[in-house]
Amino acid sequence: MLGWFETNEVDAFAQEVISELVKRLPPTSLEAPDHKTGDRVHRMTEALSGRVREFARARKPNLFKRARLGNRVKWGMREAGYAEEFVAAFTGEFLILITVASRG
Repeated sequence: MLGWFETNEVDAFAQEVISELVKRLPPTSLEAPDHKTGDRVHRMTEALSGRVREFARARKPNLFKRARLGNRVKWGMREAGYAEEFVAAFTGEFLILITVASRG
């Protein structure tokens, strides 16, 4: 029962996601989008989605851990300087992906 609230792995994974996101798609690259921005977003999404699926399948995070993970990613993105619209869209898609992947 106590394992339900253990979040060390979730917190570490959230930090990995934020670090990878900032490395692949810095917040400044979204300020003045050009013709390459869409490609960078697509490549970043593809790279992260595999890691998210792997994490979800291996750890099967419960509702509390998924919520914490989404919250940590959202606040990490805000602190990194991403626009609120991008944060909301990315976090929503991230949570959908991790929920679906953890169920099967």
